[in-house]
Amino acid sequence: MERKTSVVTPERFASGMTFEQYVAYVGTPENLKREGSGRPRSDMTANLRTGYAAVRLSDAQVAAIKWLAARPNGPAKVLVISEEWSSDCRRDVPMLARLAEAGGLELRIFRRDGQRFSSSHRPSLAEAPDSNADIMAEFLNTKNGQTWQSIPVAVFYTKNLEYLYHYTEYPAIYLKDAVVGGIRAARQGENKEETQKRGDREFTELQQSPFFRIWACAGIDEIVSALHRKVVLGPSA
Repeated sequence: MERKTSVVTPERFASGMTFEQYVAYVGTPENLKREGSGRPRSDMTANLRTGYAAVRLSDAQVAAIKWLAARPNGPAKVLVISEEWSSDCRRDVPMLARLAEAGGLELRIFRRDGQRFSSSHRPSLAEAPDSNADIMAEFLNTKNGQTWQSIPVAVFYTKNLEYLYHYTEYPAIYLKDAVVGGIRAARQGENKEETQKRGDREFTELQQSPFFRIWACAGIDEIVSALHRKVVLGPSA
């Protein structure tokens, strides 16, 4: 899709939530009654607040985003598509909030779905008029020959809302499909229920391990490196 046809107008961007508004929203009855990813939603407010309180950018990351934001046509706005049931969103969105704060970027967060969970490979407002499917459709993740509504998405723009770069789901060093697939794979002697319970437990342990923090930092490194490339070499780089 050509970026000049983007549905992200200044008015649409401004309609998104700040990080604080988003964190408050995820615990509301309005949010909790929405369909989740395979199971009912639970209140992730404390999880997001704790995550935000626990994370800090490194000195180099702070210096990098400040340098980038000070460049002509550097990043000034960041649009995030998120759903709190996503472990990738819970890992990365607090870090994205810290990045925006450090660089003085205007951050706006949009929920991906409406009342119903969307598993469409080509989402549209026609099928989910109460969602942000039109924004999501601009930033689909092409993987294994299909398109996916992978989140989080973090889209970086100039102050005039010119597209620079977007980050999707997880950093390159986190081989999620292999790691999570291995955790959730059936093991000898397990029945289906045992596999699910063990897989859920081990994946929760992974989220609470130092590796999720490492991958959160890696996501920021990936973002500032890509933005550096765009600022130094031009938008087509």
